Amino acid sequence: MQEKHPDPVALADDTARQLARQLIAAARHGSLATFGASDYPGISLVALAPSAPGFLTLMSGLAAHHGALRANPKAALMLGEPGKGDPLAHPRLMIDVTARFLPKDAATRAAYLAHQPKAALYIDFADFDLVHLIPESALLNGGFGRAWRLTSADL
Repeated sequence: MQEKHPDPVALADDTARQLARQLIAAARHGSLATFGASDYPGISLVALAPSAPGFLTLMSGLAAHHGALRANPKAALMLGEPGKGDPLAHPRLMIDVTARFLPKDAATRAAYLAHQPKAALYIDFADFDLVHLIPESALLNGGFGRAWRLTSADL
């Protein structure tokens, strides 16, 4: 008989919510994991702009993650900067997201460029799309021995 172990990951509390929101507010980029054409996930670095709920990102149709999200809009986004010392001691947030491709209207374009002004050089290229990454749930690792599960409402 296999022994059951308690889940070491706690449910969100106010401490977790505050830390997650700080990581989200500071995020200017993140690592996006998608399901591609192979049997393995792909990972890309993407530039982000806050867009409640979630984030906006700009993707070229030439990028593997663009096609992957068209085929399967479910992905994962990791936020957090390692800082000094042991990178595993710093907080990071892994968010399950659903991607929604958006029209490049003036308001959405302006919202993205407000946070990523250098993208003005290429945002109007025909192969670029704005994508809304909508949080579904998350796992917050606050450093060694501190982990929480969060819902979209917690974020």
